[in-house]
Amino acid sequence: MNPSANGWIKKLLNQVSETKYSETDNNEFYNRLKQAGFIYGSNIKVVLDIVKPFDFTEEERCKINLLLSFYFIYVKENPDDDFIESLILYYKTISDQKRSFFEELFGNKKSDYLLEQVIHKRIHIDDNFISKSFNYFLINALLFVDILGYHRFLKNEKGVKSYVTNLESALETIVFSVIDNKSEKSEYDENLIKLFESSIRHKNSELPTYEKAVSFIHEPLEKLYVIDLVCMASWTDKVIDMEEREFLVRLKDDLNLDSASVAQSVNDINLFYDEHKDDVAFLSSKNLAQSFYDNSSKIVSKLITRNSKRLIKELSESKEAMYLLAQSTTRNLTDEEQKKIQSQLMDIFKSIPSLAIFMLPGGMLLLPLFVKFIPKLLPSAFDENRIEDKK
Repeated sequence: MNPSANGWIKKLLNQVSETKYSETDNNEFYNRLKQAGFIYGSNIKVVLDIVKPFDFTEEERCKINLLLSFYFIYVKENPDDDFIESLILYYKTISDQKRSFFEELFGNKKSDYLLEQVIHKRIHIDDNFISKSFNYFLINALLFVDILGYHRFLKNEKGVKSYVTNLESALETIVFSVIDNKSEKSEYDENLIKLFESSIRHKNSELPTYEKAVSFIHEPLEKLYVIDLVCMASWTDKVIDMEEREFLVRLKDDLNLDSASVAQSVNDINLFYDEHKDDVAFLSSKNLAQSFYDNSSKIVSKLITRNSKRLIKELSESKEAMYLLAQSTTRNLTDEEQKKIQSQLMDIFKSIPSLAIFMLPGGMLLLPLFVKFIPKLLPSAFDENRIEDKK
């Protein structure tokens, strides 16, 4: 079975034992996902050892674990619909707002081939956009949001798209809160906080407050997932210190969890990163936030360079965007101006497929960097137009 070749989904499903799934409860499966690294965004093995040991790439293991997680939820709910068809319909349901990302996929194609393309797009953007870095936290670690959304979808609950969006925003708020809670922050911690603060998930909207974010978390798996993400954010300096533990205690109380759950999450992440320090490349970094910021800068730089001609064309049709970008080189934009420029950039990205990454979980965190680097990386023609529009 080769997850990088056509036909891998059907072949994998033929190897999966529904009996093994039915005998595994939700909490046990979640813990096994965590041990496999899926929850941490660093897939070091296949969950439940369902697939025989093979020399898979990390991306291939991520594909397998994502599909197996969906299938686990499907078997547990035991719906009447075909698994592959139901999963395609789920992605269509939550993808209306990011149509440009999937629109070239949804057509007259065989269902299993279409799902292979959707999963590939979901985890692999623009020549390994998801590199072995802290970016896993922003992208791959948020893949479990898709699983939680699919669970609601199979229960025929309404507002699945809103649920996915709200859960994603709630997670970002809570994770930002633990980073902001540090009394001593490095330069890169500050940069990471600024990225969170400057990021706007949707037009003219802001991330929820901590209180609203916590109130949105109800289900047992949601609560465990939040605690694990906070442990990841706390672990950026490779230790969870007293202040961060105090935040975890507060979060435990707000989520009505017991102390054992939090202690388990802390022990799990320490054990995982200790056991797999040679398998998870970003652990060699002195500071994970530094790794995120540096790698994000490289990603944004590459995306602008690769799409410079198309960007010039699209930006030239928006004088306000040009003006605000020019202003951003000499002063800090106001909150209102930040919203305007990000809103206009999102409209532009919809017309440039390779920039659709900004519509994925965590993708909005790169927008402030995009605003920062556009004037520096686009050709001189852009600079001339920018000056002309300022006058």
